[in-house]
Amino acid sequence: MGLPRHKRLPITSGMKVGVLGGSFNPAHDGHLQMSHLALRKLGLSRVVWMVSPQNPLKSKLGMEAFEDRFHSAKSVADDPRIIVSDFEHVMESPFTARSLSRLSMIHSDIQFVWLMGADNLQHVHRWDRWTHIFDLFPVAVVARPGYQHQAAFSKAARRYGANRVDEQDASRLAYMPAPAWVYLRTMLNPVSSTSIRKMAEGHGHRWPEMKKIDTP
Repeated sequence: MGLPRHKRLPITSGMKVGVLGGSFNPAHDGHLQMSHLALRKLGLSRVVWMVSPQNPLKSKLGMEAFEDRFHSAKSVADDPRIIVSDFEHVMESPFTARSLSRLSMIHSDIQFVWLMGADNLQHVHRWDRWTHIFDLFPVAVVARPGYQHQAAFSKAARRYGANRVDEQDASRLAYMPAPAWVYLRTMLNPVSSTSIRKMAEGHGHRWPEMKKIDTP
């Protein structure tokens, strides 16, 4: 099955839109729970799952083909408010900072928020032009099991400590000038793409069929 090829996203002027990037190798209920939390607490209209063609910091070993990962995300994102996008694939842009810059130019009338897990906050300083991400879009960091302490003392959290927004003001984050970021606490979902791949390997097949969880 072919992939839809487009540059503009199916979003309209004035929307508050969260962008969740990642390999989605495979997509899972943790991604869905994170998106539902962002939709609710940030008051977003849509969340875009921006599937990476290949994370420069991750090995290609064990990385499924882009088309497989894209359709994995489509199968899990069973919510009309979640858009699974091949934007980075079409733009041939594996670097988040570059992708978000292009996205902001194409959709200059959208209030974007970059979404990431606390596990990514711990390592984001290793990303290409990582400070540009924080200076371009407000950022929402979602709690992840085992990463609360590391995230709190990460290089990014220390650098932008003065720009942290109280969680009770999260619904206004999209309208705040960057840099601004919020830490969203939630019931922690232990599911990860790594654990799913290990489970699949143990059962002698690729990806297990995911069971949807009910998230508000």
